[in-house]
Amino acid sequence: MENTYLSTFRALGGLGLVLGTVGLAAVLLRNVLERRRELALLRAVGYRARDLAVMVLAENASLLAIGLAAGAACAAVAVAPAVYLRGGHVPTASLAALLGLVLATGAAASLIATAATLRSSLLEALRSE
Repeated sequence: MENTYLSTFRALGGLGLVLGTVGLAAVLLRNVLERRRELALLRAVGYRARDLAVMVLAENASLLAIGLAAGAACAAVAVAPAVYLRGGHVPTASLAALLGLVLATGAAASLIATAATLRSSLLEALRSE
């Protein structure tokens, strides 16, 4: 009976993680698209596309890392009593792989959004400014 509950909670946790990762990609894409005029203005005053890409990717990576750290810390606090009662066994390899997968997905989404925005027309973005 206990294994059934654990598998149900794992499945729900996995679903939440997938939905959260898709939501993360959507937020990163929207963030870059909303800043299109700002990025176009920076390109017009002399910033190279590579400099802008590095700036946006660094910002998104730091936000992603802070979010993952806060989520992992909250999860650790939430499951600490259960881990303590069961003898302290934590599957660190699978947890690290899962966090790495979320980090890689977020970085890929940020890279795709940044590349799409930087390929857009500079003049069109400046006209709307």
